[in-house]
Amino acid sequence: MNATLEILDRLVGFDTVSARSNLELVEYAEAHLNACGFRVRRLPDLDGGKAGLYAEIGPPGAGALLSGHTDVVPVEGQVWSRDPFRLTLEGNRAYGRGTTDMKGFVASALALAQRAAAIELAEPLKIVLSYDEEVGCVGIARMLDRLVPVLGAPRACIVGEPTRMQVATGHKGKVALRAVCTGQAGHSALAPRFVNALHLAADFVTALRGVQDELSVSGARDPAYDVPCSTVHVGTLHGGRALNIVPDRAEMMLEFRHLAADRANDLMARIRTEAHRIGRVYGDAGSISVEQINAYPGLDVDPADPVVAYVRKLSGQPHTTKVAFGTEAGFFHGLGIPTIVCGPGSMEGQGHKPDEFVTLDQLAACDAMMDRLLDDLRA
Repeated sequence: MNATLEILDRLVGFDTVSARSNLELVEYAEAHLNACGFRVRRLPDLDGGKAGLYAEIGPPGAGALLSGHTDVVPVEGQVWSRDPFRLTLEGNRAYGRGTTDMKGFVASALALAQRAAAIELAEPLKIVLSYDEEVGCVGIARMLDRLVPVLGAPRACIVGEPTRMQVATGHKGKVALRAVCTGQAGHSALAPRFVNALHLAADFVTALRGVQDELSVSGARDPAYDVPCSTVHVGTLHGGRALNIVPDRAEMMLEFRHLAADRANDLMARIRTEAHRIGRVYGDAGSISVEQINAYPGLDVDPADPVVAYVRKLSGQPHTTKVAFGTEAGFFHGLGIPTIVCGPGSMEGQGHKPDEFVTLDQLAACDAMMDRLLDDLRA
């Protein structure tokens, strides 16, 4: 615990909000892992302003993989009673941005690296640290082509997002979209003669609500989720220049989060069909274009998969769950690596909130899981 807290203190001190560089944290983690005898590879972003890491120790083989992201969400607009980028210990809580999401897990993994260096391993321990997870799992997607040749085939991957140390076997996939509604500009005194782009947008929002109603009533369902169906959500809508000008352009950002049983391509086709249908109503003067701007895969692990029992044994948790938020787990699972989400802290209770904290009990439980993993890998 002392080692984990010392490392967590350093990690929280790095301001790795997604809009900023994470290189100082990466340099610290890289030096730490090198000192522990790991074989470390830095995976820089295209512009060199950010980077991920891949590290392993032990003999060649399958082994186990631990995965975490280094970026955190912003603190601007939130009222903190403590410095968000300084670890503060009070009672059973460790406060600071990222303590729950998810520097607590990363600190535990780096503390494990020290213990792994002191013993002989029969199988390798592998660690992946990514960036830009908080803006749609962008970093891991950019790292993947360089990870695939070195990852091998771990028999288990644990993505340490906060689950209160419960074993999470699934989350929904997500697709983010931009819709642009095009109409005709004109004087508002003659408004009926022109196609108002905001009217197209309003009709499109209504159609999307209809898609959501269909998903709620007749779409696939999974009672393991708080919201048991796939969802469609409009997050922003902007349009118009002045009250006396008929707007010729409106733009909205929307997303859908889908169960494994609802294919992303099918939902995308349904949304584009609605956009085309509404555009036809307005003739040649109106149109709606829909562009995908980001996506990440969901996770849906069969409860009978051996990785579920394996991580339940490591974590000491007898039950499984599914989480509402997205993670990088689907990328590893898509490579054929048996993957589970399990980490300290509560996303619902502390994630993305002011005065974010993780309890010391949760960190201790994570350290205990790491110790069991190390025992399993030892020669």
